[in-house]
Amino acid sequence: MKSIAQKVFDIEIASLQYVASMIDEEFNHTVDAILKSTGKLVVCGMGKSGHIGKKISATFTSTGTPSFFMHPAEAFHGDLGMISPNDVVLLVSYSGETEEVLKIVPYLQYNKNIFIAVTGNPNSTLAKYATYHLNVCVKQEACPLELAPTSSTTATLVMGDALAVALMTAKDFSPADFARFHPGGRLGRKLLVRVKDLMRTDRLPFIDAHATFTQLVLQMSEGKLGMVIVGSPNKVSGVITDGDLRRGLVKYKDIYNLPITDLMNSSPKVINEHELVYDAEALMMGSKITTLLVQDDEHVLTGVYQIFNQA
Repeated sequence: MKSIAQKVFDIEIASLQYVASMIDEEFNHTVDAILKSTGKLVVCGMGKSGHIGKKISATFTSTGTPSFFMHPAEAFHGDLGMISPNDVVLLVSYSGETEEVLKIVPYLQYNKNIFIAVTGNPNSTLAKYATYHLNVCVKQEACPLELAPTSSTTATLVMGDALAVALMTAKDFSPADFARFHPGGRLGRKLLVRVKDLMRTDRLPFIDAHATFTQLVLQMSEGKLGMVIVGSPNKVSGVITDGDLRRGLVKYKDIYNLPITDLMNSSPKVINEHELVYDAEALMMGSKITTLLVQDDEHVLTGVYQIFNQA
């Protein structure tokens, strides 16, 4: 079974490489047509091509290209009214001869829609009538009977991804744009939520600069943040983390009588409470730290933000 699985991967990878080698100017024309459109991108396909088409449409929609999927059979029974003259239509049919899809072509011509055919046959009826054609021909299906669409559906899906990524790049689609369409996900929260919404504000572990080593350890333990803040909200002198503590135990023989300020980082990373969580975590990753002090506009410490506390 393992060797069968590996063979399927090998066949489909080879198929993708073959399709990639055939990408031509039709791809550029397709991207330009979608970019210039003032309408939506309508995706249509039957059977397995329809399932792939639904995913392609969903990818477009979530990456800045408004799109919807239209079932070809339903389209021929009234849903063609969903298509406006400004829409671009993507018709998916590997053979290029799917009856339900071909029935839509006369309406698109009458409506003067730009429509793109995604097929495995450049000489098919659909490819000949289309404004532009994207070739997803594969030499071999992974199905040993050469019957079930396998390599061909994978190639079609990747062609859809290629279009979506090209459009994202052309539109300068940013992580913030992505988050607006995905507010329920972790990335959406990072890009839309402010630091003040997630920071720790209660029982912050402040300690006086003249505190003893024992007081330092107790405060660090009680604070449950793996660190203490030396000073007060209005005047922070620095921070001491549990890492600083461990390094101090190795470095100093008489650490118990050492001023705790000798263990202190006097230049901790600070961020404004109104900054985005995304920016906060980018700062932390770049600095290879897990904790930020948070200040308000008056430079008063109002909280602590830690990356590992955010799910």
